Amino acid sequence: MSNNLIVSSSPHLHSGARTRKIMLDVIIALLPATVMAVVLFGIKALLLIVTSVATAVLSEFLFNIIAKRKHQSIGDLSAVVTGLLLALTLPATTKVWQVAIGAVFAIVVVKCLFGGIGCNFANPAIAARVMMLISFTNDVAGGTSTTMADEPLKAGATPLQQIAGVFSGENVPTLTEMIKGKENVDLPSIIDMLIGNRGGAIGETCAIALLVGLVYLLIKKVISWHIPAVFVASTFALSFLMDGFNLTASIYHVLGGGLLIGAIFMATDYVTSPITKWGKVIFAFGCALFTVIIRVFGSLPEGVSYAILLMNILATPIEILTAPKALGAIKAKKGGKA
Repeated sequence: MSNNLIVSSSPHLHSGARTRKIMLDVIIALLPATVMAVVLFGIKALLLIVTSVATAVLSEFLFNIIAKRKHQSIGDLSAVVTGLLLALTLPATTKVWQVAIGAVFAIVVVKCLFGGIGCNFANPAIAARVMMLISFTNDVAGGTSTTMADEPLKAGATPLQQIAGVFSGENVPTLTEMIKGKENVDLPSIIDMLIGNRGGAIGETCAIALLVGLVYLLIKKVISWHIPAVFVASTFALSFLMDGFNLTASIYHVLGGGLLIGAIFMATDYVTSPITKWGKVIFAFGCALFTVIIRVFGSLPEGVSYAILLMNILATPIEILTAPKALGAIKAKKGGKA
């Protein structure tokens, strides 16, 4: 029998996962959406991605020098993920200097000033996008058409901005008509929504690419199914109940806007979402509820960023409320007696 007793703080069992490995898996999962962003929106999309990633990494590097911190945070690839996610949630109309400001805000203000990775109160990319939506509304709030039709990039309404007009009229299209792409309906077909041939942010339009990334993350066990599944399913159900009981409109609510990229890559952020299973479910439902309320009753066509940011703030209370009781714990009675 060994006399060597090792005393250490928790955790006593380690999964072997490292921040760099997790972030690398997230980058790999984002590659299909990144490639499709360049294919659909051209060189402007590539320029936004490179600018955002480079600025994010450089911002963290310079902050570490000024704050006299170690530079190991650069190697964990978290700044790369933040820069990439931010760029993919922006339309091609975004100016290069605007995405640079957004990347600096994400890294310096939201991440580094709160203590670095693991200490931020909100997802840096989400917070930066909301800041940009408020500051650069004309360039960031809308979407652009793709280059698939050999046309130059131009600003235009996103499917979510078109839904109100199409589904509020008398001749509401059926699901079959929308799959085929009826000519007299001012909306892209569902097939176009899946492959990305529609207006929107550069990384949110191709649903298939985002779903491929989801499958990869689930296989690698980087995330669990709870938040993406509940977020998407709840958005579908709530939009059906709140937006005229129209099945077709509910499908567009799921495929349109930033719902998929938000549910898969942003709402699942380890730091800003609950770790308990029921906490994840409540968190995801809250994201869906606020998303649909903003979309249906608010003045904004998109609500994913605001919904996730709000639920990021509520993540800690939700986690506390859903935390399992310690083994053998007894609830204290009135008077202070156990």
